[in-house]
Amino acid sequence: MHAALIIPALNEQECLGQTLAELPAGLFRYVIVADNGSTDRTAAIARAHGALVSQEPERGYGATCLAALALLPADAEIVVFLQADGSEDAAEAPRLLDPIRRNEADLVLGSRPLGRPAPGALLPHQRFGNWLACTLVRLLYGHTYTDLGPFRAIRRSSLAALDMRDRNYGWTIEMQIRALQRGLRVLEVPVSYRPRRAGENKVSGHLRSSLAAGWIILSKVFSLR
Repeated sequence: MHAALIIPALNEQECLGQTLAELPAGLFRYVIVADNGSTDRTAAIARAHGALVSQEPERGYGATCLAALALLPADAEIVVFLQADGSEDAAEAPRLLDPIRRNEADLVLGSRPLGRPAPGALLPHQRFGNWLACTLVRLLYGHTYTDLGPFRAIRRSSLAALDMRDRNYGWTIEMQIRALQRGLRVLEVPVSYRPRRAGENKVSGHLRSSLAAGWIILSKVFSLR
């Protein structure tokens, strides 16, 4: 089963090159950098490393992921999402891909809490937000998640069935809730997590952005109910 990697990115020229250089050889048939309106050399660096580049000027994690999905070649059967900042280890992607290839799961989530993140990688408000959202999902939908981590793999046909619509920070939780509603086989596996290589996180690095993202995520939990 051919796998495609999608890397959402916004002004990640300091990190993206090394992230792309460290991708395991032969693991992904396609690599798409989902450029969300960068004003630096993010797109040029992506192309220099042989990646496809999707362009979405509308700011929003979901919007840029949807733009990248529209660029996927027809023979990509599994889609993996990875952050551009080097906080996740692409060498661990087989942990996500193998259960799908063995037909044991349709959606595999990389769980940072299960993988014991490096000190300082997950900030206190990130841990609390994850706990709160996962607790609400358990209470409202009857399934226990440990994380909303962005490092994940999903069967392409399953992703199409989810009819993803969120164009902002609710993308990850929407995927996880819709997977439960559609009866997908969901699995969590431990993955490592480390502080980003350079710069500041666009969301967790700013309190105001974190609060806005948290509100969107919690609203999505209730609205999908």
